[in-house]
Amino acid sequence: MNENITDQKKDNGNRSSKVKAILCIMLAAFGFSLMTFFVRISGDVPTMQKAFFRNAFAAIVAFFPLMKSEEKFRIKKGCFGDIACRCIFGTSGLICNFYAIDRLGIADSNMLNKLSPFFAIILSIFILKEIPTAVDIIATIIAFIGALFIIRPGGSMSVVPALVGLYGGFGAGTAYVFVRKLGGKGERTPVIVMCFSLFSCLVTAPYLILHFHPMTVRQWACLILAGLSASLGQFSITTAYKYAPAKELSVFDYMQVIFAALLGIIFLNETPVPLSQHHRIRDNHRHGNCQMAAHVKTY
Repeated sequence: MNENITDQKKDNGNRSSKVKAILCIMLAAFGFSLMTFFVRISGDVPTMQKAFFRNAFAAIVAFFPLMKSEEKFRIKKGCFGDIACRCIFGTSGLICNFYAIDRLGIADSNMLNKLSPFFAIILSIFILKEIPTAVDIIATIIAFIGALFIIRPGGSMSVVPALVGLYGGFGAGTAYVFVRKLGGKGERTPVIVMCFSLFSCLVTAPYLILHFHPMTVRQWACLILAGLSASLGQFSITTAYKYAPAKELSVFDYMQVIFAALLGIIFLNETPVPLSQHHRIRDNHRHGNCQMAAHVKTY
């Protein structure tokens, strides 16, 4: 009798954690979509400069809750290596995705980046010993195919940029796995966000110093809002992977594509293009419809 009650409480707890995780991952998708929107309307600003300020404001947002906490900026024992991996893979994946965007085009590069949930599931098997079910894998594949209908990649990709873009997806997926691992060790969300944001700023700072592009008041406002939106996404996705494994969340990661497409339709007058017309008008819309759905992927 007592064992049945204990099992029922455990099941209810697991179900509650999964619901929280799904809500957080969808909130993260919305935050990242808003970030993409503000980054796009910021106009002619170098990509690495956008990345720097986006991460800088995320670091500022993470700074305040850490200052008010008793532990301050202390990293838990045994978490330093995992945080380093989260920062390295996340930042390298971010830079590789930007490189691919510049050389492959937005849609093709984002198609490669959208492989990140698959990498997260595969790496979770080896790093976290979390085995996905057939349903998890099939649902993720269906979501990926659905995303392709919105992104509409071209199909003519150069080998080197394509491989770099592929690593961008790998880096993002690997970063998610280490976020999950850190959550299991009890590391605080603001610490994870702060470390990643600061590391990314340090990596992109040399480019900013050498190639700074003066910005208007409007562009500053857009990048501030992009940073705040990215903070919402970072805090939410970090929390989500604390509550549930990648195999249960990967399918919901594609909500970002839908949110971004809706923002493009509502605010930027972008019109969805039927897939059957893709080859005839792909070039005309390469920087149109797919841009909001694929411009920037956050790690």
